[in-house]
Amino acid sequence: MPDFSFENQYRGFVAGIDEAGRGPWAGPVIAGAVVFLNKNCHPVLLSELNDSKKLSKKKREKLYNLLLDEAQNGHLLYGIGSADASEIDRLNILQATFLAMRRALEALPQKPDFALIDGNRAPADFPAQVQTIIGGDGKSLSVAAASILAKVYRDRLMTKLALQYPYYGFEKNAGYGTKAHIEGLLKYGVCPEHRKTYRPVAEVLQQAS
Repeated sequence: MPDFSFENQYRGFVAGIDEAGRGPWAGPVIAGAVVFLNKNCHPVLLSELNDSKKLSKKKREKLYNLLLDEAQNGHLLYGIGSADASEIDRLNILQATFLAMRRALEALPQKPDFALIDGNRAPADFPAQVQTIIGGDGKSLSVAAASILAKVYRDRLMTKLALQYPYYGFEKNAGYGTKAHIEGLLKYGVCPEHRKTYRPVAEVLQQAS
């Protein structure tokens, strides 16, 4: 289970950063940044935070709401950043992810001194010193919190986009390539939220041209 071992290696403000939405065919990539100001947070947060992929949707929602509550209570800071589909197509998904991470860091109310980033790739010219942690969302509480923040925020955003673009099942698949999504693409074509450089979407565009 994640703890504060990595955070405790540094003095000053330490942000955990993680992303959600690198694989989907549609929608933005979202990054979350979380700084725990103290360890007096709700005990459920400290005991149940984990890699968002290992948690049920119901538990993710509960932890997300607790994170927002604890921010209101002054126990943590958070920021959310995104890069949209057009930026993903222009930059590529890795660079767009780094852009979302930078925006999440800049959205924090106070600039951190260090950033713990899930994975093994560090963004260039990042506005804080960086330590990458493979599997960080299962090792660092700050990164785990960021993973929950990014995942739930993005899922809610995709549910809203489903109202605008109702043909692809975004409210259920969050933009991933499910059967319903493929059927929607083949029948209704590509919408502005689709990542046109992703092969399945590019193939639909090619067939339509």
